Amino acid sequence: MDEHGPGGECRRLKQSIILRPIPALGIAAILIFLLTTALHTPSTVQDGPVTEHVIQGVVKSAVVEEVAAMRAQATRGGATGYPPVKKLHSTKKLRVLITGGAGFVGSNLVDKLMREGHEVTVLDNLFTGRKKNIEHWLGHPNFNLVIGDVVEPVMLEVDQIYHLACPASPPHYQYNPIKTIKTSTEGTLNMLGLAKRVKARILLASTSEIYGDPEVHPQPESYWGHVNTIGPRACYDEGKRVAETMMYAYQRQGGVEVRVARIFNTFGRRMHPNDGRVVSNFIIQALQNKDITLYGDGSQTRSFQFVDDLVDGLHALMNSNYSLPVNLGNPDEYTVGDFAATIKRLTKSSSRIVRLPSNQDDPKQRKPVITTAETHIGWRPKWSVARGLAETIAYFERELADAGGEIIPTGPRAAKPRPRASS
Repeated sequence: MDEHGPGGECRRLKQSIILRPIPALGIAAILIFLLTTALHTPSTVQDGPVTEHVIQGVVKSAVVEEVAAMRAQATRGGATGYPPVKKLHSTKKLRVLITGGAGFVGSNLVDKLMREGHEVTVLDNLFTGRKKNIEHWLGHPNFNLVIGDVVEPVMLEVDQIYHLACPASPPHYQYNPIKTIKTSTEGTLNMLGLAKRVKARILLASTSEIYGDPEVHPQPESYWGHVNTIGPRACYDEGKRVAETMMYAYQRQGGVEVRVARIFNTFGRRMHPNDGRVVSNFIIQALQNKDITLYGDGSQTRSFQFVDDLVDGLHALMNSNYSLPVNLGNPDEYTVGDFAATIKRLTKSSSRIVRLPSNQDDPKQRKPVITTAETHIGWRPKWSVARGLAETIAYFERELADAGGEIIPTGPRAAKPRPRASS
């Protein structure tokens, strides 16, 4: 047992489904096993709207759908139906765990690592992640999907852990603040326990939110931040700050190899259409010629990076020898008002830009100093914001088409735009 936390106890991950390529004849046996397990496993009360697939003796349809999808993939004739994958010698192939791997950033990281030929396991509760983000890998011999929660210990043998699991948009992480804190603390504790037990290197996806509403601009990694510890954003900000503290405690006391990425605003393909972030909100509203809702006077600044740049940065950091925190972001800075106007112009939208009261503790300015990333991991962003927006707008156009031309928020109530005033 790991004396420093529950993650090393190697207990079975409760109510998780591991999806691997299996023979067609095994489908019925697996479904029988799932039903039997459900009938003898007490349901777990969750603190938030976490997807559970085995509840009160009933196997939800999502499990059947995923097994069916996996079976369909497996009968396509090998890897014919998958994106191209390199063939790596066994000595170079890594076993990689990505928590939150069905989410926006995680699924793009999955693609990179799968194409490189590594074995990838995704652990996701599908709260903000979506099965469609990774369904093109279901059934591949190098890919496993575990439907479960990081707040439960997991028994796996891996070489690297990318710990990305946690709601990252304000509406989602404020929906259930206690669950958000537990994900950042208990979840990180479990992943660190696993890393210690199997001697894996672990990377924490931290955030620029640890700087709060900064009084230093731009923000270097040496800045300790300016955070309201009892405000509505604190569940995320402080949770990540504690997670960073845990990482370095395990490094000092347990000898765990740790990496910490402080991620700045990111956009791109597979953003959830109703996650409440600036980019997704503006594009979805503009494409539907609805009011573009801007909170505050629009003078607050952000630095936006395209998701491919972030994925490259995470990969470079994980495989570097640098263990201190690293800012990953695009230092090009925009006012939110200018960004809304740019999206309106690029989408040729007839939307009005509507200004609403600002949110509590919303940072007035945000821009990374990326000297550490440039010097120690050889990374800087390659995508211009204009090029990234073109790609992202095209993605949301496809999402709209798939939704029949209209996207109505279907996630947490807090993610639904509720204009309070207009001008």
